[in-house]
Amino acid sequence: MALLNSLFSGVSGLQNLQAMMDVIGNNIANINTIGFKGSRITFSDTFNQFIKAGTNPSSSTGGTNSFQIGLGMKINSIDRNWNQGTFERTGITTDLALQGSGMFILKSNGQQLYSRAGAFIFDADGKLVNPQNGAVVQGKVAVDGLIPSGNTIEDIRVDKNLRIPAIKTTETSWGGNLQSSSNITQSENIVQSGTIIAGSTYPSVTSKDTTIYDKNGSSFTLSVRYTETAANTFDIDYQISSGTTVLQSWASLGKGVTIDTSNGPATYDIPALSTTVSNVIIDTGKINIDATAVRTGTDDTLSFIVDGNRVPTIKNGSVTIFDSLGNSHTLTLKFTKTAQGTWRYNASVPSTEGTVSNNTGTIIFNSNGTIQSMSPNPAILSFKPTGGADTQTIKLDFGKGTSGITQTSLSSQIAALTQNGSASASLSNINIDQFGKIEGIFSNGQSRELAQIMVSTFKNLNGLVSVGDNMYNVAANSGAPRIEAPGEISNTTIQSGALEQSNVDLSEEFTKMIVSQRGFQANARVVTTADKLLQEITSLVR
Repeated sequence: MALLNSLFSGVSGLQNLQAMMDVIGNNIANINTIGFKGSRITFSDTFNQFIKAGTNPSSSTGGTNSFQIGLGMKINSIDRNWNQGTFERTGITTDLALQGSGMFILKSNGQQLYSRAGAFIFDADGKLVNPQNGAVVQGKVAVDGLIPSGNTIEDIRVDKNLRIPAIKTTETSWGGNLQSSSNITQSENIVQSGTIIAGSTYPSVTSKDTTIYDKNGSSFTLSVRYTETAANTFDIDYQISSGTTVLQSWASLGKGVTIDTSNGPATYDIPALSTTVSNVIIDTGKINIDATAVRTGTDDTLSFIVDGNRVPTIKNGSVTIFDSLGNSHTLTLKFTKTAQGTWRYNASVPSTEGTVSNNTGTIIFNSNGTIQSMSPNPAILSFKPTGGADTQTIKLDFGKGTSGITQTSLSSQIAALTQNGSASASLSNINIDQFGKIEGIFSNGQSRELAQIMVSTFKNLNGLVSVGDNMYNVAANSGAPRIEAPGEISNTTIQSGALEQSNVDLSEEFTKMIVSQRGFQANARVVTTADKLLQEITSLVR
């Protein structure tokens, strides 16, 4: 029996060391398998045969130990090494690597499976799948750009033909500075300079043009016509026009007016233009004429200058806004200084793009340069686009404190900071962040969350069983899967554009291979030696 026991012990060593080689061989074979976790094998001895039982010590004799002979060895465990593998950058958005203990959740033929390998693609139906077997990655699909709460999962699917409708602009925010030392825009003092040629033939007509400005900073042409009806006697008329459009036709300022050195400066009132000219507001309407008669030959040359006009202070800022059809329009804000610390704004769009109403207002600044008050407050204009889009209201947000528009000694610069509208757009690209959220990038530059990849964790990863294709299934000792969002309760995050490599250490496997080989060789020697002893026993009978 002793010979047979040693023989069987050697055989058990041969068998189990062969299993060790099988594990090592599998590890080495999967040295380049993405997401692969290497295995290890451990051994234990088997039952031992009692040769002699031990005895208790007594008052007269000591105790004796038991005598046992081992009956060989057996496999104690085959465990996976779930340590983190290194990442290899691929640059492919749908290549995903897990940092942490979580696992991807996939569904194949109605069965839920788990994997560390993240080489995924979108199939023809827009599903995120394992290209080897078509298993679909599981997660949560967004509804109107919002990821639903909870941990109910479904197939991750992204419609490559997805389009988002146009969003009309309802709010714009503005920032910048209006220089405090800017001139006050005014048109009450009108400058004209030139000469009136007094002729010997009457009537003799001279006309002069001057650019004037309204409170909104819009420019108009003031034409003054001097008709000499007699020597140094003039009828004076005026006309206001915008481009080629006449807003106020010729109207009289005075008749039979004598202009020479004897009567000195004279002031002539222009009628209330705000009531006679539509949409034109001029603070006051006065023209001051100071003329000196100079005779040249037989003609009287009357030189005149109207004193006091200032260069208007007009500062513009523009932003692109969108209507309900997704058409873009240029909204321009024009700021003009009307008094110290007071600015008037006027909003406009090109006439071909629509009309704007409730588009003017006033901003008054504190002595520290921040906004003191606005009128109206809030500033909300109405925009009626051309082309059939809806009429929309747009809030003008000028900010608070130093975060919006200020009036300081710095140079003037006004800019739109934000607007909340967008044109309709199609899906052009996707990004996947560390929390597994799939974000769609659209052709208009907007982004929207489309889905979120979920992960599963287990109390005992070694309890999972491999089913091939880099996938695992739950088993009796793995525990139930806990479905979690990456980066929240889970300790797992996702790296897009990378793949987790095998965690097999080749040098360690080669070392184990040597140990296995020597162990196998030694056990083979036990078997052959036991065989020789048996031969000697059988040769005793001759």
